[in-house]
Amino acid sequence: MDAVVIHAPHDLRIDALAPPPAGPGEGEVVVRMAAGGICGSDLHYYHHGGFGTVRIREPMVLGHEAAGHVEALGAGVTGLRVGQLVAVNPSQPCLECPSCKRGERIHCENMRFSGSAMRFPHEQGLFRERLTIPAFRAFPVGDTVAPEEAALCEPLSVSLHAARQAGDLAGRRVLVSGCGPIGVIVAAVARHRGAAEVICTDIAPHSLEVARAMGCDAAIDVSGGAQALAHLAENRGRIDVAFECSGAPGALAGIVPTLRPKGRMVIVGLGGDVALPMNTVVVKEIEMVGTFRFDDEFGEAATIIGQRLIDFRPMITAVYPMADAVAAFGLASDRKRATKVAIRLGA
Repeated sequence: MDAVVIHAPHDLRIDALAPPPAGPGEGEVVVRMAAGGICGSDLHYYHHGGFGTVRIREPMVLGHEAAGHVEALGAGVTGLRVGQLVAVNPSQPCLECPSCKRGERIHCENMRFSGSAMRFPHEQGLFRERLTIPAFRAFPVGDTVAPEEAALCEPLSVSLHAARQAGDLAGRRVLVSGCGPIGVIVAAVARHRGAAEVICTDIAPHSLEVARAMGCDAAIDVSGGAQALAHLAENRGRIDVAFECSGAPGALAGIVPTLRPKGRMVIVGLGGDVALPMNTVVVKEIEMVGTFRFDDEFGEAATIIGQRLIDFRPMITAVYPMADAVAAFGLASDRKRATKVAIRLGA
């Protein structure tokens, strides 16, 4: 069984793994994996061997955005059928820690997350030909979408949680800063949730083009600086809700003037410590809230993708065979040309 394995920075290999057990156990399913999306964290492992203090200390199968077809059902499994396309939830909260018992599984203190080097031994990822998992981690997405669309359930779940942190978006004017994969999905979710206007910003023409294709009303090039947003700061701010998805150090400060009094900023991107115009934040009573990963949003994401309530095909730049994984990672690293690059897993 082949898998996409990172050994060290820029040392990505197709390795043979031991096959899964002959059959699924009680409550389990075997999934013949079909497609996986390359995420920013996968790129950090590929280029830098990790991020922050997290580093690869052993070969690790990459991938936490993936989908495949049910190949076998274990005893007691209901609601799934052989051949069905499913998205695999990479989150595995422990259900026993204080956070889980408070119903805050998103903050599980012993979270296991596929394709992560935070633990040792590492939590092996989903970019492989077959996988045996508990059935509750497999979410049907219907038979009318491609596997690479189904693999977007994970980033869509992240975006749905961000939208939950924003509150009611119906009739609101929304600004999305940063049009990488999460940014364009957040913009699409805002539109789906009834936003009156969705404005996107980025510094890359390709990303702005994809944002337009995903349905934003205006796409603003901020490569020249925050002055491109000056018209949105008129009359004490014209934006009701802003999502900062770029992680760029100066982006947060540039957004604050665009928010109306009592406006809300949802901080999605991870970019380290930044300076903020706190006088403006205080005087306008701006609300700032973080957002991280997802929980029960995964099921909603599977429904949205399966019914094409949002069409994500415009953001999928290319799909590569597993044998060309290095080329896939190369394209995914180029924001001038790519938004979401997927790998076809298996034959």
